[in-house]
Amino acid sequence: MSYQTGLSGLSASSSDLDVIGNNIANANTVGFKSGTAEFADMYANSVATATSQQIGIGTQLSEVQQQFSQGTITTTNQALNVAINGNGFFQMSNNGTLTYSRNGVFQLDKNGFITNAEGLDLMGYAANSSGIINTAQTVPLTVPTANIAPQATTKITAGLNLNAQDNIMLGTPTVTAGATNTGSLTTTGATITNAAAGTNTDKYTINFTSATAYTVTDTTLGTSTSGTYTAGTAITLGNGESITFSGTPASGDSYTVTQNPTTFNQNSSSTYNYSTSTTAYDSLGGSQTVNMYFAKTGSGTWDVYAGTSTGTATLVGTANFNSSGTLVSTTNASGVATSTLGAFSLSIPTTDGSGTPQNITLNMASTTQYGGKDGVNSLSTNGYAAGTLTSFTVGSDGTLTGNYSNGQTAALGQIVLANFSNQNGLVDLGNNEYGQTAASGVAQISTPGSTNHGVLQGGAVENSNVDLTSELVNLITAQRNYQANAQTIKTQQAVDQTLINL
Repeated sequence: MSYQTGLSGLSASSSDLDVIGNNIANANTVGFKSGTAEFADMYANSVATATSQQIGIGTQLSEVQQQFSQGTITTTNQALNVAINGNGFFQMSNNGTLTYSRNGVFQLDKNGFITNAEGLDLMGYAANSSGIINTAQTVPLTVPTANIAPQATTKITAGLNLNAQDNIMLGTPTVTAGATNTGSLTTTGATITNAAAGTNTDKYTINFTSATAYTVTDTTLGTSTSGTYTAGTAITLGNGESITFSGTPASGDSYTVTQNPTTFNQNSSSTYNYSTSTTAYDSLGGSQTVNMYFAKTGSGTWDVYAGTSTGTATLVGTANFNSSGTLVSTTNASGVATSTLGAFSLSIPTTDGSGTPQNITLNMASTTQYGGKDGVNSLSTNGYAAGTLTSFTVGSDGTLTGNYSNGQTAALGQIVLANFSNQNGLVDLGNNEYGQTAASGVAQISTPGSTNHGVLQGGAVENSNVDLTSELVNLITAQRNYQANAQTIKTQQAVDQTLINL
């Protein structure tokens, strides 16, 4: 037994204690990976004939191996806290020198760059102003604070239900006496008895064939019915109107009843059945309210009007529904069939310097006519005003998404991950940073979730993977090893003292 053997044991135990102590000290360090001291025995060189007589001369530290197992993930709700779940490292730049880390605690510097506590820039793929990510190379990621540009509204999509039982927009019918009437008939006029009846739009003629008989002809449909005349008793016209006479008719007397359509007036709700509105944006982000009005003009037929709330609404077309309530045809204001079913064209003026007039397509293709309340099932526009950045989030694939005050979102960039063939070949640089070496192999850069790269969790951090219970047990073991090696030196000292005393 020699002092050298004991000293090597003391040195190894001391190194083991250092590694364990370092693990314990970093139990709360975000992204820290614990280390394990690995040892190897030592033998003196020997000739081939004496190999069976080799005596070890102690131990030595062969390496400190990092344990890259997954740490637990804790939610922090901080937008720029990012945890890696799986393989990979964040790529960081120190003035162009690349390092790698599992510490996902980031912040914005005064220039809008995403950095860690040491001021190193987080690397990733940049996005252009349209939110398209360029994967050609990694660059320091920034969070732009410029407004997102507005987009002019070109399309309004309205999915409505127009009540099939709504009244047809008609006024009191017009009654005209025949030019050759000789009887003593008088009339109080025609009365609408069922405002929703489709035959209210027909034209009728009442011909008296005698003082007690008449024939009603629907000149629109070309049908006739006959009846017996009784003074003061209403004569039915179709299924939605009636007319009352008093006096005695003469054969050949006649009266004509003509429909009287209601003139549309956007300021009078009695001239339309239903209205709704939405906001349209121009090319500068200015907004105007666009009102839409729907007036039932016949069974399954609706006139559609549209215009700004500060302007005048005009007829943009007519929508026709079949007996199943499905939209089957649409015509424009001139009565010509639209090129696309349910698509009406309208123009609104602008006054803020944007292009005028602003042409918009009102698409009602999904509108139905069912019995029930008039209402909106869906209503959307494709434009928006300029917006300022209000918040941002990190997706599992590393995409940094900005949320803007106008309700829009846009990709601001994408965080990448670096993986290595041999993670234990990395050199520990401190501050939770690792450097690439020949032993680690080159960094394999890819987006999170691809190949063998882990995924990201925004608003969270990866805790240290140090198991305090195990480390405290290891600490006791290392202490005992140190004491045992000290004992070998003490024993060697006793042997030497015995020899001296001979």
